[in-house]
Amino acid sequence: MNKAEVSTLFAQQFNEAPLFVIASPGRINLIGEHVDYNHGFVLPAAIDKYMYVAVSKRNDNQIVLHAADLNQNHQNSLDAPLQPSSSGWPNYVLGVIHDLLAAGYSIAGFNMLITGNIPIGAGVSSSAALECATVFACKHLFDLNISKEAMVTTAQRAENNFVGVNCGVMDQFASMFGKADHVIKLDCADLSYTYFPFKLEGISIVLFDTFVKHTLASSEYNTRREECETGLAALRQKFSIGTFREASLAMLDAASDSITGNVYNRCKYVIEEIARMEAACNHLLAGEIVGFGARMYETHTGLSELYEVSCAELDNIVQNCKKENAIVGARMMGGGFGGCVIALVQTTKVEEVFNRINNEYQNKFGRSMGKYLMQIGDGTRLLD
Repeated sequence: MNKAEVSTLFAQQFNEAPLFVIASPGRINLIGEHVDYNHGFVLPAAIDKYMYVAVSKRNDNQIVLHAADLNQNHQNSLDAPLQPSSSGWPNYVLGVIHDLLAAGYSIAGFNMLITGNIPIGAGVSSSAALECATVFACKHLFDLNISKEAMVTTAQRAENNFVGVNCGVMDQFASMFGKADHVIKLDCADLSYTYFPFKLEGISIVLFDTFVKHTLASSEYNTRREECETGLAALRQKFSIGTFREASLAMLDAASDSITGNVYNRCKYVIEEIARMEAACNHLLAGEIVGFGARMYETHTGLSELYEVSCAELDNIVQNCKKENAIVGARMMGGGFGGCVIALVQTTKVEEVFNRINNEYQNKFGRSMGKYLMQIGDGTRLLD
């Protein structure tokens, strides 16, 4: 969509032109899954699929939202404390406003139209895109003196404290800081980052969608975080470490009297994934795409067997990807329990490979999977 199309939708709903139209992308993550809240490194990128918001000021203290793709409305007054909505989707906007108000920023009434082309439920962070779009809109609508880094952490806190998903910072950071044809090596401990060129000749980034929705994702996500915190606390009892980044498998085994069962497995995965992420970046710098792909497959095994956030559909797709010489690497991506497999596929073989894997998927589950080709795009911005 372009600015004119979003503006037209806004005018149809609110009988006026918007002051600003913002595009905010979803994200992919090549490797480094479930380590953003464990002080690891991640390798995300913004994608060329967006949430769009158009906004105008009001003369009262009402927040009036219209979700064009759902044809649903929501209205809230700023005269009373904001409360989460049972409708779900307004909370990604209201959570941002709630956090900005708590931080002392001055927010008044506004109209907002929301639309987009990010596949919902695919694990590419439509929620973070909407949060980033909202805080970016508020910056321009109310002339807020707020940095990009502060907008990222505002969006993250909205998800943590208002929506109730105890996510790390990766999704919001990638959405805000994305750069076309680059991945971001993000240090989740201090938000320092480096851009790596990622335009592989003859290789396409493809998402295979299970069309399984994340019914367990939010509660299990929070449980995994608690398990990791429990394990890290036990490691700190024995060793003078601050984060999992300083931990080793030898340390974990030395603490196996107090770290057992699921907690042991979660910690083992995190320690291995932090090391795997570093190895994958070295592969990328050296142009070793086959080595990079091998690390992706290893990550999926860890997510499935140790972290236990995969599902039968995701595992089936990855197993069938391994049979395809045209696929360099693949793994489940995102929170888990559904969503997508991300795969690096020879561009000329995408359709052929998809058809074979989809046939296997149909035979096993009685339905088709989806396919999205992703380009790496720019981060949250005003549309001219």
